[in-house]
Amino acid sequence: MTHPTVSAPAVAPVPVAIPWRTLAPWLAFASVLGVVLLYFVGAEQGVLSVIAGETVHEFVHDGRHLLGFPCH
Repeated sequence: MTHPTVSAPAVAPVPVAIPWRTLAPWLAFASVLGVVLLYFVGAEQGVLSVIAGETVHEFVHDGRHLLGFPCH
């Protein structure tokens, strides 16, 4: 009582080209965001601190250890 199933032929996906002019602002935004994030995780403490106190340091404390930054 089983019926053989016939699958449709596989259709290869067609690659879509993304123009650099469209991609460039997103790459710039991601780069700036990455640098800001790296600053807050890696250097936001001490004399160079933008936000006073230990709030940012304690908030990203475990992330600093995971990324290999010394913080003690």
